[in-house]
Amino acid sequence: MNITKNRYWYFLISLLVIIPGFVFMGMNWVKTKEGPLPLGIDFRGGSLLEVQFEGALPASTEITTLYKDFSTEAESIEDPIVQPLGTDSYAIRSKTMSDETKGLLVAEMESRFGSKVTVLNFTSVSASVGAEVTKSAGWAVLAAAAAILIYIWYAFRSVEHAYRYGTAAILAMLHDVLVVVGVEAMLGYFLGWEADALFLTALLTVIGFSVHDTIVVFDRVRENSHVLRRVDYETMVNHSIIQSLDRSLNTQLTVMFTLTALVLFGGDSIRHFVIILLVGIFSGTYSSIFNAAQILVVWENREWETWFKRKEITA
Repeated sequence: MNITKNRYWYFLISLLVIIPGFVFMGMNWVKTKEGPLPLGIDFRGGSLLEVQFEGALPASTEITTLYKDFSTEAESIEDPIVQPLGTDSYAIRSKTMSDETKGLLVAEMESRFGSKVTVLNFTSVSASVGAEVTKSAGWAVLAAAAAILIYIWYAFRSVEHAYRYGTAAILAMLHDVLVVVGVEAMLGYFLGWEADALFLTALLTVIGFSVHDTIVVFDRVRENSHVLRRVDYETMVNHSIIQSLDRSLNTQLTVMFTLTALVLFGGDSIRHFVIILLVGIFSGTYSSIFNAAQILVVWENREWETWFKRKEITA
């Protein structure tokens, strides 16, 4: 089985997945004027109120109307984002409100809908805290990338051109980040899902899984580079991929089966987080085998020197 011969098809598939993500990031930017992703209160500030109704559950449009009509002497609340939590609860995101305003709002719900309302969760984050979280998130991703590059360079120092392995791993990791962010942009555009602290947690977890699977493949390449010295580099990498294929797939499929069960039966509160993890781990498995290892072959063969000379060579 020759996996490496179709490497440019693998790169094309990755582009066909990533480009729509960029399109939806731009569409979100135009729609919200805030950025490529709809941001949750963890990043832009605001309040999250989760409430449970003992009687009949009002329609989400009624909750939106109540928020728009409600105001106190000090605060007014408009344009909430209402998401159902099961069959009797809502998660409502809005501009920042105080505890006092929250109490008055819940009382207004009970009065208007004639049902006892239980507050399941109430969280408020100021805009300044949200900006600090956003800045910290960016530094976390950059720090993770730098640490990974240094670690792989050190771990593969016995192999010729060790820096290539670290660079290829970073490129595969960036591939997975772009896939995850692109899918999040699509979900945000169509379903109104917001990127929050759990999304960042999922993204950093995906980075870890991506690099882990890439190292599994690269470690086999390193071993075979000493054993199969008389074999050309492309054949050796292809052989290494095949040897590590079962381990990579079995490891990732085990995680993916568990995450799929959580998507189906885990409840609404974690579904967003789990779906992002599922997409990222699938992308990480793909990029480790079909991108990272293929980049090593392209680099070793210096194939970019012939990309624009193929017509001449054919003639």
